[in-house]
Amino acid sequence: MKKTIFILMAVLFNCITGGVLAAAVGFAPLYGALALNAVGSLSHVMPANVMPVNVYTEVWTGEVVKQFSHAEQGSFMDGVPDFSRYAENDIIHLAEAGVDPDVLINNTTYPIPIQETTDGDLPISLDKYQTKVSSVTDDELYACSFDKISLRKESHGNAIAEKKFDKGIHAFGPASNTAKTPVIFATGELVDGRRILLKKDIIALKKAFDKAKVPVSNRRLVLCPDHIADILNQDQVFQSQYYDYSSGRIARMFGFDIYEYVNNPIYTVTGTKKSFGAVAEEGEYQASIAFHAPTMFKAAGSTKMYFSEAKTDPQNQRNLISFRHMFIALPKTQKAIGAIVSKNS
Repeated sequence: MKKTIFILMAVLFNCITGGVLAAAVGFAPLYGALALNAVGSLSHVMPANVMPVNVYTEVWTGEVVKQFSHAEQGSFMDGVPDFSRYAENDIIHLAEAGVDPDVLINNTTYPIPIQETTDGDLPISLDKYQTKVSSVTDDELYACSFDKISLRKESHGNAIAEKKFDKGIHAFGPASNTAKTPVIFATGELVDGRRILLKKDIIALKKAFDKAKVPVSNRRLVLCPDHIADILNQDQVFQSQYYDYSSGRIARMFGFDIYEYVNNPIYTVTGTKKSFGAVAEEGEYQASIAFHAPTMFKAAGSTKMYFSEAKTDPQNQRNLISFRHMFIALPKTQKAIGAIVSKNS
């Protein structure tokens, strides 16, 4: 009788726990209840204070993926076309669009000529983001009043998300000045050895985008911290409109939706973008980056959690955790991107 009651209680526990965990990662609670009972039957029914490592792994991986998606909302990457559904085996096959077709006006000649286009497949491997392994010993867990492993999981997710944004905004910046990828220099006075950004510099960038025939809608300008401060210090109107509390959006300027980011790419004094992760040298500063959102793309691939329990490490008695996430953000083609650069002369 006692054994029967114990089994029924265990099944009830598995149903409730499995349902809650499934709902947390977006699945129907019924599937979670069935799955956890299946696992329980294989392990002769779990005690109330034990959860298999594979369940932890699935739940935490799902939470990290949700964290990535949530972090992208409201950022400069929000609304950029998402090609994640095409990321098979962590590779994107991006078809390069050919030239735009010629337009005939008041045509009277038929048949209309066929204009050949040269589309091609561009396979692009997603970047691999891996965190270094964190350890949490059983001694730490014993003396801790909160879930330290969950806290470690969140820190890994935050670290990967930050690197994704850093590399994404770097990729959206032009390599150097061309007609289709304008790089504008700030023209303000020298303050602390740096030319400050003026509103007329943003107008100059707008003009360059207009000449490059960049569509007027969905233009974005991601200001670096220096340039945000420059505009706020010189423009009281912009300062009062800088943050729209009703919409949660920063004000528009000259056709650009304004965003800000703290780790924009660094440019040399000649207007050339430095490699990702490069350190600024004398006279080099972060630039503000502009782009046409629909001409960019992003894609998320697989996310995997690596976890080993302390019970598998008799000598150190420590839990180890790490994550791997595949992601990329790039312009579809080298156009409709620009930058405003400050320099020391």
